[in-house]
Amino acid sequence: MTAVASIGCIPCGDMGYQNSPAEIHHVYNGGIRASHWQVIPLCSIHHRNGGFGEAVHNGKRTWEANYGTEKELLKRVNKLLGV
Repeated sequence: MTAVASIGCIPCGDMGYQNSPAEIHHVYNGGIRASHWQVIPLCSIHHRNGGFGEAVHNGKRTWEANYGTEKELLKRVNKLLGV
C-alpha cells in the first residue's frame, strides 16, 4: 500500500497536480470492500472530504463519471506499479 500511496492521487494527477499526497481507497466489488491488493491512491478531497461527486464516498456515480470507475483506476495503478 505504501507503493500505491507514493503514486499520488490519480484524479489530481490527471488534472496536472503531480505528487498530491494520497490516502488508500479500497475498491469495492458489488458492495464488498476489496482486499489490500485492490487499492487506489486518492487525496483526502477525492477520497472522503470533497463535496458531492468530488469525493468517491460522496456521490460515487457522479465521481466515477468525472474521474473514471474504480476498476479503471485500479488497472492504471497496477500498470504504473508493473503488476
